[in-house]
Amino acid sequence: MTVWAIVVAAGTGSRFGGAKQFAQMDVRRVVDRAVAASRAASRGVVVVVPADRTDDRLLAKALAGGAAGSRVVAGGATRSESVRAGLAAVPPAAEIVVVHDAARPYASPELFEAVVAAVRAGADGAVPGLAVSDTVKRMHDGRVVATLDRSDLVVVQTPQAFAAAALRRAHAGGGEATDDAALVEAAGGRVVVVAGEAANTKITHRSDLVSSPGGAPPGMTVRVGLGFDVHPFSDDPSRPLVLGGVRFPGARGLAGHSDADVVAHAVGDALLGAAGLGDLGRHFPDTGPSWAGADSLAILARVMGLVGTEGWSPGNVDCTVLLEAPRLAPHRDEMSRLLEGVVGADVGIKATRAEGLGAIGRGEGVACWAVALIERR
Repeated sequence: MTVWAIVVAAGTGSRFGGAKQFAQMDVRRVVDRAVAASRAASRGVVVVVPADRTDDRLLAKALAGGAAGSRVVAGGATRSESVRAGLAAVPPAAEIVVVHDAARPYASPELFEAVVAAVRAGADGAVPGLAVSDTVKRMHDGRVVATLDRSDLVVVQTPQAFAAAALRRAHAGGGEATDDAALVEAAGGRVVVVAGEAANTKITHRSDLVSSPGGAPPGMTVRVGLGFDVHPFSDDPSRPLVLGGVRFPGARGLAGHSDADVVAHAVGDALLGAAGLGDLGRHFPDTGPSWAGADSLAILARVMGLVGTEGWSPGNVDCTVLLEAPRLAPHRDEMSRLLEGVVGADVGIKATRAEGLGAIGRGEGVACWAVALIERR
């Protein structure tokens, strides 16, 4: 069943004192964390933001390389209106829609999997819930009028997953609610509860950015890795030059076991090093027949899987390419776009010449250095 996600990030953050979803957390913003988690759990993502944020460059890069239709759209005056704006952008073929609040940046991949699995099993909707540990009282005019039985009460979180048809029906009447499950329930849908996560806290006040139990896992939370690769030019005239996933028409190709993309290799090496996973050769040896002529962007995608399995997410990557020719400038933006689509973070590309010094200066090959910053998810 095809899963799409809507990340609701259109609020004003009145209690926070500003748009909390765009507040900085370590090397990424609150919304960037929520989008990365949603993208990993779905085929495509629609991010709903204030009307003046629809051209947000970082969000556009985060969605680059994803499913066609992934986009940023303007929200409405209320949460429900914003969800409807996102739902209108979700392709009709989507069978399950996950709605996630940008203000909950700590939701784990397992939580996304749990709510989606409950809908796959037949529920119209699924929400994460935590048991209420405090005594709950109902009051009127400052006076307690009842003490509630908390044994059947839960505190509900996002992400919430729904059968797409049920969610569309629930929103068709233009109703308002504090979460989408309430609308589905009111429409007669069956909504189930899965176990929530104590660390999946909601950013409400500025102090939540530093006090959230999900915000400071033990040990180092940010790491840096350095990558390097160099390849000589090939004597094979049919071999294409590939740098950062871009083919350079008419240029001499580089010799190597794979497609010899030194830029993609340096980026992968930097990310592996930052995560403490060794180097590219350890995981993709040039003696392995399966990597002969391989697309280095596919190799980089495998690297991202290894890094993610260790609990790390990329913050950004910066590259410096050393070559005499051809000129990189006409292709630099396309290189960044392709690499960012795989890495899921900002990838900067710079180029410089060796000014005639050494093998690179004599035009015998191309080299690349890359520095990657990663953070704990």
